[in-house]
Amino acid sequence: MRNEPERRNGDDEIDLFELVEGLWKQKVLIILTTVIVTAAAVAYALLATPIYEAKVFVQPPSQNDVAQLNYGRGGDSGLSMLGVKDVYEIYLRHLQSESLRREFFRNVYLPSLPEDERDGSQDVMYARFQEVLSLGVAAKDTPNRFFVKANLPDPQQAAEWVVRYVEMAGQRGVKEVTKDVKADATIKANNIEQQIHAARESARKQREDQIAQLSEALVVARSIGLEKPPIISNNLSREVSAGMDGSLTYMRGSKALEAEIDNLRKRTSDDPFVHNLRQRQEAIAFYRTLQIVPGVVQVYRQDGAIESPDKPIKPKKLLIVVLGVAAGLALGLLLAFLRHLKSEITARRSMGA
Repeated sequence: MRNEPERRNGDDEIDLFELVEGLWKQKVLIILTTVIVTAAAVAYALLATPIYEAKVFVQPPSQNDVAQLNYGRGGDSGLSMLGVKDVYEIYLRHLQSESLRREFFRNVYLPSLPEDERDGSQDVMYARFQEVLSLGVAAKDTPNRFFVKANLPDPQQAAEWVVRYVEMAGQRGVKEVTKDVKADATIKANNIEQQIHAARESARKQREDQIAQLSEALVVARSIGLEKPPIISNNLSREVSAGMDGSLTYMRGSKALEAEIDNLRKRTSDDPFVHNLRQRQEAIAFYRTLQIVPGVVQVYRQDGAIESPDKPIKPKKLLIVVLGVAAGLALGLLLAFLRHLKSEITARRSMGA
């Protein structure tokens, strides 16, 4: 009684040796499936379009590359010096900007596509472009060193694209930094011009005040009949002569006062009496005519020369063939197992009938 259920349960289980024997009987199916899948993998590895990767590295410019940007800056000019870090940050901002990627997508990527592919979805094509061209930090220990890479079927085109992309970012960076430098120079010139205007106005008012003071002194000198400065002997002469200002101005005499007042009233320009006027005018001329030659300004440096890649990064033929063999063998075993299982079920049903 106890052996009957055990025998029945044993019949429901699959014997390992029986399974191996059943699979061995299906060896032709397993080998054939493996060969077919492996052949498909080999065909894909041989016929798939090879993709080449070109990569270019960029790093901060040298101090000499940004030297021209600092003409007229620093010292007592009030304009801070532009360092390598300041300029390189502007370049990196453009390198990683979405506007530059969109411009490259419109002007470079889309024209390279066949005519029939350009009519597709712009979003789909842009997503594909994101996979073709990418950038990032070269290494964690060098956060200021970036790379731009392109994956394309044409190795020459891939090399051209990465160089063109970093150059477009460089052109944008140079344009922005030179624009900022010129704007600073213009603001500096405007400020100096306002200072000159204020100094001239101050000199004019000082001249008017001086005329008013001399006119009062002239009234005093005339009232006491003093036409010429008094002649004083001994050391007191020097002390009085040196102090003929303020309340003692009348002691210059009415004739001298009249001549000085007349001269002040006939003065056509106060420029010779404005402090540092000529130096300020020279500074205005310098900042107004300041020119930055874009060709001598570099906002980045390319690290090493870029060459066309000569070995594709994909497809990886050996890996594809190995995976094809493994997948074919697994599929063959699965099919053989299913055939064996089907035959076992059919046999048991026939025995049960």
